[in-house]
Amino acid sequence: MSAYKRITVSPVSGALGAEVSGVDLANLDDETFDELYRAWLAHQVIFLRDQSITPEQQVAFAERFGDIHYHPFMKGLDKHPEILEIVRQPGDSYTFGDVWHTDQMFTPTPAKATMLYALETPDAGGDTMFTNLYLGHDTLSEPMRDMLKNVKTWNSGNSPNRSDGRARLDRYGGNAQMSAKLKDPGNQITETAHPIIRTHPETGKKALYIGNHTQSLEGFADAEAKPLIDFLMSHATRPDFTCRFRWAPGSMAIWDNRCTQHLALADQITGQRRMHRITITGDKPV
Repeated sequence: MSAYKRITVSPVSGALGAEVSGVDLANLDDETFDELYRAWLAHQVIFLRDQSITPEQQVAFAERFGDIHYHPFMKGLDKHPEILEIVRQPGDSYTFGDVWHTDQMFTPTPAKATMLYALETPDAGGDTMFTNLYLGHDTLSEPMRDMLKNVKTWNSGNSPNRSDGRARLDRYGGNAQMSAKLKDPGNQITETAHPIIRTHPETGKKALYIGNHTQSLEGFADAEAKPLIDFLMSHATRPDFTCRFRWAPGSMAIWDNRCTQHLALADQITGQRRMHRITITGDKPV
């Protein structure tokens, strides 16, 4: 017997992710939303196709998940500051989100959820990948989990990128539209320590909480921390822990930042990719 009466849920991989049909985000009743939310918790990232919503409707849908989070380094749309428009055109050398990460990990209360809605997509390329951080935790050896259980990561929003050594402002030089959205975070906290093993506040499961914002391990010497972080990042993004989503106009992905990482692939060759992103404020990881 299906666990859902109003929606159809079709897993896209053995690790995580599911396409959900039977949902019209422009006309969403409470019962259907409740099933959608349960599917989201169960599969960590869900995908919806053929949606047609206005910015106002996207904001209203996002608010069902919780309070809107505003990016400390990026400006939203003038009329809808809750929405960050992400654009990549042919010839841009920088792709927003092109490293494995979990959103806003550098803040005291990182993002709970992110929803990305596609307005324009290229004929090929520009997919997004996701990885299951529950599996990242559960497949570590027991001695490794015991060693990590009291360890904290140190995460930064503007330190040099661990993948290429460039700070945020330098990275955006290859994408003029995204560079124009940069702003000063002011007095917002953009460097924070978090447990490397966190407990999901709704499912109770443990996840390996690490991402590209992780710069070091609190209390560790750099020479000790770097090989351990490198191993854990490689482990967390094993191919068998992942799924991949092919975008089309009208598609939406909603992912749980508390137990996933994601990566925007930088393989777009022709055509513009234009997306509307909203993030939801989360809780303090424990």
